Amino acid sequence: MKKTISPLLLSLSTVGLCASVNADTTLRMSHLWPAGSTVNQEIYQAWAQKVEQESDGQLKVEIYPSQTLSKADHAYESAVNGVADIAIAVQGYTSGRFPLSEIVQLPGVSTSASQGACILQTLYDEGDIAEEYEDAHTLFLFTTGPAYLHTQDSEIKTPADLEGLRMRHPSEVAGEMLTSMGAHPVGIPAPDIYTSLQRGVIDGLSFPWEAMTVFRINELVNHHLELPYYTGTFVATMNKASYDRLSPELKAVIDNNSGMAWASKAGQVFDGIDKTGREEAMAQGDTIYAVEDPLNDPAWAPPLKQGTENYLERLEQRGLDSARSVYEKALTLRDQCEK
Repeated sequence: MKKTISPLLLSLSTVGLCASVNADTTLRMSHLWPAGSTVNQEIYQAWAQKVEQESDGQLKVEIYPSQTLSKADHAYESAVNGVADIAIAVQGYTSGRFPLSEIVQLPGVSTSASQGACILQTLYDEGDIAEEYEDAHTLFLFTTGPAYLHTQDSEIKTPADLEGLRMRHPSEVAGEMLTSMGAHPVGIPAPDIYTSLQRGVIDGLSFPWEAMTVFRINELVNHHLELPYYTGTFVATMNKASYDRLSPELKAVIDNNSGMAWASKAGQVFDGIDKTGREEAMAQGDTIYAVEDPLNDPAWAPPLKQGTENYLERLEQRGLDSARSVYEKALTLRDQCEK
């Protein structure tokens, strides 16, 4: 016998479906920066507020700073697996997973966070590195400014001064550079650096000025070498199912707050904090030694160029035949992305 659905049940069912589609959606965002940091307030909170406003409150973003939802080295996986709806991941913390993206970290590619963010986002937008992010829904990519070398007791002016020093590195690329310069690289997530320095686990670290003030590392070091040998890279990414379940209108809000506009916004914020971090070190009387053009410096150019070549060769050995062309394209994007 053919079953029929009463008009009342059909009406209630339709109302329930509409309520489900239009119900407020809360997105959990995970990142490693402290809640009170400028990075959290001016990038992630600003993004959350923009999304909430443009969705008329239908989208809400709960921010979990300081690794409270997922550890920094598992941030990307947390977005892929749905532990977080949105995560800010450091590509270098997942060794070998984003090899082409990490090319942007190489010395000489960018000189500022704004420029680096533009280069990295352009490579993604034009398909050069997009395949590395297919297991999640990418929002935007960005970088730090140049990372420098900071030490507690040893002033560094030449590669020989790095010999044997235990230096924290954030990624495979940075580790490659430090090894080529004679240091002993130690992998430690950013939030753990402060205690590692206090306990003498490391002699120094690699950080942009921004992170030196955000994570209060300026308090513990006395010497700084401004050698732009490395740039940190990040991706703001979203769980695919969390994105797919949104209505077309809410997807449009997320899409409107993705891509180059927010990459540029993040770059500008990082550039501003870089200035603050350097001023902080100067105010406390630290020594700062600068290498203006390391890739043409007689002492520093050989290890930096060798480290770059080693990394590109290793990618080619892994079958990534596009590695060198991505590197060349990143270099050509410098003028287009110069801020």
